[in-house]
Amino acid sequence: MPKRSLRQQMLARRRAISHEEWQEASRSAQLQLLTLAEYARAGCIALYAPAHNEIDTALILADAFAAGKKVLYPAVCGQEMVLRHVTGLECLQRGCFGILEPCPTGEDHLADQADLFVVPGVVFDRRGHRIGYGKGFYDRFLRHPGRTAHLVGLCHDFQLIDGDIPADGHDIQMEIIVTDRRMIRSKDRGVIEQVDQTSR
Repeated sequence: MPKRSLRQQMLARRRAISHEEWQEASRSAQLQLLTLAEYARAGCIALYAPAHNEIDTALILADAFAAGKKVLYPAVCGQEMVLRHVTGLECLQRGCFGILEPCPTGEDHLADQADLFVVPGVVFDRRGHRIGYGKGFYDRFLRHPGRTAHLVGLCHDFQLIDGDIPADGHDIQMEIIVTDRRMIRSKDRGVIEQVDQTSR
């Protein structure tokens, strides 16, 4: 299925879930992510502010602050994305596309300054490929040559499809996909190991 059709189909499905379903899925997915060794080792993490029933990140933010981690959030500047340090949700305001982002004060950070990125998306596949909203902000930003951060896609379980997403050469691949039901890890040569977490 073409990317545009996949995107439209999944956005409609995500918008149709109830607030209760969103809350429960968000809680489960975030708790899964907090078990990652890559998260535990990270001194600086990049999160996102959810939009249109994306999985929430507030629990991760609270845990990161409690653990003394530095937290960065994305902000859109023209056709590019930057990261800015936040010390609480009160640092966020409505920005580009109506999504919460850090206030335009302080230093802008590049992709090489985070140890772990929690990346939103509309559709993911088991190889770690991702479809976003079509603007390419994350793909351009994460191509920074100095980036060493682990990339973790965070989504509802229904956003993880069985087939392969049509991938372009500039698309950035996730190392780990975390949903409210399971985690998928990339292995060497694109082989995927699925870790079923539904019995947790």
